[in-house]
Amino acid sequence: MTLRLLAVHAHPDDESSKGAATLAYYRSQGARVMVVSCTGGERGSILNEGLQPRAMAERDMTGFRRLEMANAQAVLDIEHRWLGYEDSGMPEEDEPLPHGSFAAIPLEISAEPLVRVIREFRPQVLVTYDENGGYPHPDHIRTHEISIAARDAAADASRYPGAGPAWQIDKTYYDRIFNGPRMNALYETLVAEHPGSPLIEQVNEMRRWFDRPDLATTHVPVGDFLEVRDAALRSHASQVSPDSSFFFWPNDIQRRAWPYEDFELVESRVPTETPEDDLFAGITDEEPA
Repeated sequence: MTLRLLAVHAHPDDESSKGAATLAYYRSQGARVMVVSCTGGERGSILNEGLQPRAMAERDMTGFRRLEMANAQAVLDIEHRWLGYEDSGMPEEDEPLPHGSFAAIPLEISAEPLVRVIREFRPQVLVTYDENGGYPHPDHIRTHEISIAARDAAADASRYPGAGPAWQIDKTYYDRIFNGPRMNALYETLVAEHPGSPLIEQVNEMRRWFDRPDLATTHVPVGDFLEVRDAALRSHASQVSPDSSFFFWPNDIQRRAWPYEDFELVESRVPTETPEDDLFAGITDEEPA
């Protein structure tokens, strides 16, 4: 049986900041891994002041982010699909969503392309965001909504009958990469091993941000793939500064403190027990013909 993992993300770069080491880990195990980018990230800003081809990015952000995604895809050795929707941006509180943008399109319409992807790729595992989108960007919230709607519709042969034979996903996970226990472990390791490090206060600040109930059920051992994750992140140079203290910490410290990426199992149609260390735990049946 070929194991298949589908990760659905809002924008190019999300796949690299939210679980890239896990994608690389499963590719090393022989699984097929596909990332879906729901939008092209057209309304993203240039967040790296040192970006070298800045003029190109300013002239054609859409094309530039496609090139960045192609580079990250090559680094991670994954399959990739664009769902084809336009970035909704971050409208102000009283500002409407841009006409025709991803979050403005009715869900029953926008879900169909993802149903087609699911029925063609036939993943056993789906990874996406929770109902808050991880953070309240309209495209992240819509990514949650479209992922769950398409998962359910893909299993029902009466829905979208022209989108291919029905397919039932076995397990659904939410990304919980940033969580309190991880931040605490990093903080404690830094204090013990590098008491004078300027990273201590930065990690302590993140501990305060993520001081909330820990919902992770599944801890994937990715210590050997942190450099791959970092290379994928750096592929998105318009969005990620190469010396970002939010994303890049010494990997040797991370390996000692918390060599995992973390997820929450929210639905399973196969028997499994949590905590887990494998997104495919419990998936043992032969693949349907």
